[in-house]
Amino acid sequence: MNIYPISTGNFKLDGGAMFGVVPKSLWSRNIEADENNLCNWAMRCMLIEDGDRLTLIDTGIGDKQSEKFFSHYYLNGDDSLDKSLQALGFNRDDITDVFLTHLHFDHVGGAVEYNSDKTKLSPVFKNAKYWSNANHWKWATEPNPREKASFMKENILPIQESGQLEFVDVPGNGFLENSPLGFDVFFADGHTDKQMIPIIDYKGKKIAFAADLLPSAYHIPLPYVMGYDVRPLVTMDEKTTFLNKAVEEEIYIFLEHDAVNELCTVKQTEKGIRLDQTHNFSDIF
Repeated sequence: MNIYPISTGNFKLDGGAMFGVVPKSLWSRNIEADENNLCNWAMRCMLIEDGDRLTLIDTGIGDKQSEKFFSHYYLNGDDSLDKSLQALGFNRDDITDVFLTHLHFDHVGGAVEYNSDKTKLSPVFKNAKYWSNANHWKWATEPNPREKASFMKENILPIQESGQLEFVDVPGNGFLENSPLGFDVFFADGHTDKQMIPIIDYKGKKIAFAADLLPSAYHIPLPYVMGYDVRPLVTMDEKTTFLNKAVEEEIYIFLEHDAVNELCTVKQTEKGIRLDQTHNFSDIF
């Protein structure tokens, strides 16, 4: 097995929204904001090469939305999903599975594209199964008013219409061992309903793809919960469970949105679980 970080570019979001009730005087010690209070965030995906299976976890924001839409998010950086795949010797047709942690636009937007004359939407990865779960799919296709703007039907419905959609089971205890893709999955309901956090055994270590349960290395303290989360108190409970597991099992946390740090580890302190170290992926694996 080989695992590769996949950069799809960066975007900007309001620092207050990203850190919730935590005051700027605290979060700005670690994350720089511009004059509009916007901070730069990565959209870092993961590629897992395992025999004949090539699994992509999340897809970034894509490029099919309107100029007005993108004007709100200030896309930046030279990387793209296709460019990052090509740098590794792969292309989109090599992908066999696309695992979507959840269906917010910055995680699923790159999964669907328009044809050349923009008359039809279809999946980007023609040979892949797309994996979600039935609970989250229903949540996303019948959205609540708070999340409606994040669940864009053009990002989601073409996947089902193509016949490429598959669901993983959601166990009652919220932890799926040995999913159909070969890794474990931790389900989290705080950010959105049934977000999926893969935990992968790799080279004698464990890696957790933290998605929006832990957007950056600086979201580790429990109160550091995004304003986007639909159930912030649930997020705090889920972070407690997840971070305790990360300490006990020495899990490396893969950071999807941290624009600087690809991986981090955590440790137990007198103040609770805190950041231990940050790493570049290639330095560890």
